[in-house]
Amino acid sequence: MGLDDLEVDSHSLRVVLAIAELGSITAAATRLGYSQPALSQHLRRLESRIGMPVVERAGRSVRLTDAGQVLARHASVVTNALDAAAGEIAELQGLRSGRVRVAAFPSASATIVPRLLAGMTIRHPGVQLSYLEAEPPEAIAAVRENRADIALTFSYPGDRNDPHTESARGLAVRAIGREPVLVVLPAGHPQASSTAVDMAALGNESWIAGCPRCRGHLVEVCDVGGYAPRIGYETDNFIAVLNMVSAGLGAAMLPRLAIASARVPADVVALPTTHEDHRTVHVVTADGAERIPAVRATLGVLSGLDRLMGDAA
Repeated sequence: MGLDDLEVDSHSLRVVLAIAELGSITAAATRLGYSQPALSQHLRRLESRIGMPVVERAGRSVRLTDAGQVLARHASVVTNALDAAAGEIAELQGLRSGRVRVAAFPSASATIVPRLLAGMTIRHPGVQLSYLEAEPPEAIAAVRENRADIALTFSYPGDRNDPHTESARGLAVRAIGREPVLVVLPAGHPQASSTAVDMAALGNESWIAGCPRCRGHLVEVCDVGGYAPRIGYETDNFIAVLNMVSAGLGAAMLPRLAIASARVPADVVALPTTHEDHRTVHVVTADGAERIPAVRATLGVLSGLDRLMGDAA
């Protein structure tokens, strides 16, 4: 018996996929633009056609049955194919419509993303963009789970937990730029007048660390300098880091995009290292996603923004 015999339509697959991702019929109805009773009625019709339940109650939420999980497993592939077909039709219509969901890391929120949105508004006003802020592992998962079409991510050299390895398997990963990572010091620091900072000279500093990946990079760089960093404070807030350095609480390492997204206090300097530390910025999509015209147009606008990161890849 095939899917035709079971009368499983594309809309039913989208419904099951939304329930799988959100764990709620009400949330799925909101995402798809239906009332909760209408979506529940659609589910009952689907269950009647296939002769098996698709969802079951689990406390106040719902979960998929074995049959529902089978449908959800195939739904992402089918809906991506349908979106690609719809995108090609949109291209024939002059790209007057389309929807692209973008996920990106926090320091891109105030730098790359606003320019991307503005560029798309000017060049492709018919394409609707939505945005989700997420660290690289979560952004990659959003693409894999069909909650995002494009993810902007980053990786550090030698990162043992690089999310672009196993977790991105089967997805398309493209490096689009190399972003310098700078040392942030009080203006009165002995190294502040250097053109580049030798990390070996900062072994006695107290450090202000950031996100887990950035903290891991700090530990790695200091290890090359011959010491383990003494971390006094930890925060993901770039503005807080800069103000802590201004207050004399320690030194920090921040990517250029993070520094560009905040006002740097007058008594703080940001300098490159003698080893030219950096991180690589990537674009992650489903394999073949560029065949969808709206996605391809968005990638085209992104390709012109690599100058924001410093050195192009």
